[in-house]
Amino acid sequence: MTEENEQGPVNPKIVEVTRRLSSHRPPRKLLILVLLGMVLVWVGNSSFFKVNTEETGVVLRFGGFSHLAQPGLNFKLPFGIDKVFLVKTGRNFKEEFGFRTAAAGVRTTYDPAVFEEESLTLTGDLNVSDVEWIVQYQIIEPFKYLFRIQDPQATIRDIAETVVRKVVGNSNVTQVLTTDRAMLAADIQREIQATLKDYDIGIRIVTVKFQDVNPPDQVKAAFNEVNEAEQQKESLILQAREQYNREVPKARGVAKSRILEAEGYAVERINRAEGESTRFLALLEEYHKAPEVTRRRLYLETMEQILPKVSEIYILDHKGSGLLPHIPLRGVEKEVKK
Repeated sequence: MTEENEQGPVNPKIVEVTRRLSSHRPPRKLLILVLLGMVLVWVGNSSFFKVNTEETGVVLRFGGFSHLAQPGLNFKLPFGIDKVFLVKTGRNFKEEFGFRTAAAGVRTTYDPAVFEEESLTLTGDLNVSDVEWIVQYQIIEPFKYLFRIQDPQATIRDIAETVVRKVVGNSNVTQVLTTDRAMLAADIQREIQATLKDYDIGIRIVTVKFQDVNPPDQVKAAFNEVNEAEQQKESLILQAREQYNREVPKARGVAKSRILEAEGYAVERINRAEGESTRFLALLEEYHKAPEVTRRRLYLETMEQILPKVSEIYILDHKGSGLLPHIPLRGVEKEVKK
């Protein structure tokens, strides 16, 4: 006989199979083992966590600080007892002011309507400069960074902008736009770090760098002319210094050389005079001892010096018979013709 339900007759074979399946229920131990395995898997997944290379894990236990987790696989208590916050302590973060980087290596075009509140800065001599800069920082104490203040990034930006406006406001426009930008950036970095130390939020400033500093568009042409004049002035000063460094040492060298020559000549003359006076005194002493011998010796020495220079030598005989002897002085005639 065929059973019927509200929807129509039911096949007896199907009814029989259903009855047999319902009569073979799984054992209670098997269910317990399955449930225990699922619990163990869930506990294992909630008890281990991974910390990447440039990260540090901050573990809170019952809402209070417990410990820091280093890179690798770490254990924590399950069931929400321990909570883990991962902080990238091995990376340098960057905050941009006056511009934004759209992607790596791609910089957005400056839009005054968007960034002028950040970039336009008043200098100490009441000039306006368009300053674009970056601040790079690193998280060194992740727990303080997470829980000391509500929004660390916004705090860093506010402090950096305040310090930049203060330092630039104490400088003149020439220092900001040309000569002292590196020194001003170093001062800004030190002051930002000192302020963050007072806040105690676990941040270390890596660097502060001016990306670009320009005058506003309204006065850019006039400033460029002034800058060109300053550069020309510096160029002329350098040329003058080069000429000075070339000519002055040369003149000093020539003067020193002349002085040394004069001193040498003076020493030579003095030594010669002293030698001649010493020689004369020695001759005088010998002359007093033997006047005739000394006179003849001086005469012979003088002749030894003169005769080699004479081209012709004439010896006159005092017994000559002529009233006016004729001497053909050929060397004298040649000198007279010349």
